[in-house]
Amino acid sequence: MVTFTMILQLCIVLGALWVGSRYGSLALGAISGIGLAILVFGFGLKPGTPPTDVIYIIIAAVTCAGIMQASGGMDWLIQMAERLLRKHPDRITFLAPLTTFFLTVLVGTGHVVYTLMPIICDIALKKGIRPERPCAVASVASQVGITCSPIAAAVVAFVSISNANGFDITIPRVLMISIPACICGLMAAATASYHRGLDLDKDPRFQAKIKDPEQYKYIYGSNATTLDKQIPQSAKNAVFIFLGALAVIVFFAIFQNALPSYDTLRAVKGSEPLTLDTSATLTADMLVKAKVHVNGMTEWFDKPLAMNIVIQIVMISAAALMIIFCKAAPKKAVSGPVWQSGMVAVVAIYGIAWLADTYFSNYLPEMKLMLADIVKSYPWSIALVFFLVSVLINSQGAVVVAMLPLAYSLGIEGPVLLGVLPSVYGYFFIPNYPSDIATVNFDRSGTTVIGKYLLNHSFMMPGLISVTVSTIVAYTLCMIIY
Repeated sequence: MVTFTMILQLCIVLGALWVGSRYGSLALGAISGIGLAILVFGFGLKPGTPPTDVIYIIIAAVTCAGIMQASGGMDWLIQMAERLLRKHPDRITFLAPLTTFFLTVLVGTGHVVYTLMPIICDIALKKGIRPERPCAVASVASQVGITCSPIAAAVVAFVSISNANGFDITIPRVLMISIPACICGLMAAATASYHRGLDLDKDPRFQAKIKDPEQYKYIYGSNATTLDKQIPQSAKNAVFIFLGALAVIVFFAIFQNALPSYDTLRAVKGSEPLTLDTSATLTADMLVKAKVHVNGMTEWFDKPLAMNIVIQIVMISAAALMIIFCKAAPKKAVSGPVWQSGMVAVVAIYGIAWLADTYFSNYLPEMKLMLADIVKSYPWSIALVFFLVSVLINSQGAVVVAMLPLAYSLGIEGPVLLGVLPSVYGYFFIPNYPSDIATVNFDRSGTTVIGKYLLNHSFMMPGLISVTVSTIVAYTLCMIIY
């Protein structure tokens, strides 16, 4: 039964997320802490569990990617992407989102787009293509790639939470669904963007702007490029180490029998509770936590090393190899944008997910009662919930960590949740995300805009098309395969 207190506490949760999103960066996680304090100390709710496993993975992956950037390896990746774009400038609207997408897939963060976006804008202007067309969809693509990266928090969290809830899924199997689905969505968005807006030679505002010599020089004067940069072999070696680490992770995810295994205690399914002489009752789960073996209630089995531990070990080891053999300076990594943005994500996920878990874990019976009929009849409708939460909290990993356990507790099956995974990207809806703001600033032509009415911005159309098509394709693939 929904109570006034429950609604009030939900308003506190949403209010903390809204205020945090206004300040951005670290504030999103920190202000979530205020909401958590109010719920715990003000209302007496039992604190939830912070997502430590996901946080450790993010730290390891971001450290590795940051070290690769410090070695110069990221410059080499950007340079190769630029060569591809400049080789086919007339296809920039399709190739730009593909390059930003796959860069994100490789390094696990969408913030790599900052280096590439001025190049995309420069190529479009020199080809006479309206920069809004490739720039807006490329910015969207840089975030879409997060649900397709083997080291991104959203993917790793989906796998670990799903396994804990009985859906046996691996990272490669997630990527087999998310990558083709998201590419379909991005190509649909790029197709819709191909003739978007007026061509530059027919746009009266743009033509009036370039009549001013100063404006003409500002718009056409830049020659953003990375092609003249000399990439040392040590930087290339760092990329090879990074790619090798990804290959090792994917290998172990596919062939988990190759991992070391350890004796682990688990509950026997269907076992009855044990009543002691003191009238106390012990369940199998209680015995497992106490590491007590009782025939018929608990049993030993060989459990392979968990993939979250594998990812952490491999990523940290790869970072160490880059430092030793690739001239990567740790101090430079700490000051780089990849490491800094990753640490901001750690704080955001820490605060947001802890706040959400505290609220939902205390009201799980009420949530089941309210949503059970809807998700039973329309299980795909959970995608709308994921999307709306993402609009508020600007983090796909945080959406997965905060909302996926609730979705499983409502009885939604794993294949359905895998099918709607692309819907956890909704923060393009309100154009306050750093990559979108940066894209507007990089477009010297002024065609990529945040509209007068906030929601009529350049990222809305490609974002909605991409997420909608990706979710439909992923859901269809899951229904066919599972």
